[in-house]
Amino acid sequence: MRQNIFLTLSIAVPLMFTSPVLAGNPAHIQRLLTTNECMRCDLSNEDLRYAHLIGADLRDANLSGSALIEANLEGADMTGANLEGSNLTGAMVTNASLNDSNLDNVNFTRAMIYDADVTGASMNNLDLTSAQIFDTGIGIGGQDPAFD
Repeated sequence: MRQNIFLTLSIAVPLMFTSPVLAGNPAHIQRLLTTNECMRCDLSNEDLRYAHLIGADLRDANLSGSALIEANLEGADMTGANLEGSNLTGAMVTNASLNDSNLDNVNFTRAMIYDADVTGASMNNLDLTSAQIFDTGIGIGGQDPAFD
């Protein structure tokens, strides 16, 4: 009997102290995957790794905390999107619009970022380890002395 109580408590107690992971809206995920359009959608904390989102309309979407690992975002319009804390490791971000988006704390490790428009984007604490960046307004290094 004691073993049963101990076993029950060892399973139940940890569950009492966990909080549910807040994820985006399942209907929004379905809409994105079906139509390649999801303006103002809640896609936060979603697993979108390997997604083919070529030319996707993600304007003003909430993608914060999402896994976009090795996703293809070629030509995607993410103007005004919130990507804070997202993981874009190995993602293809070519000819994409990230105007006025929140890119704070985004992991761009090994990402290929070519000809992306980041005008007005917030870009604090980016991880650009081994990223390939061409013709995009993202720089690696310290503060430009011309702006002191």
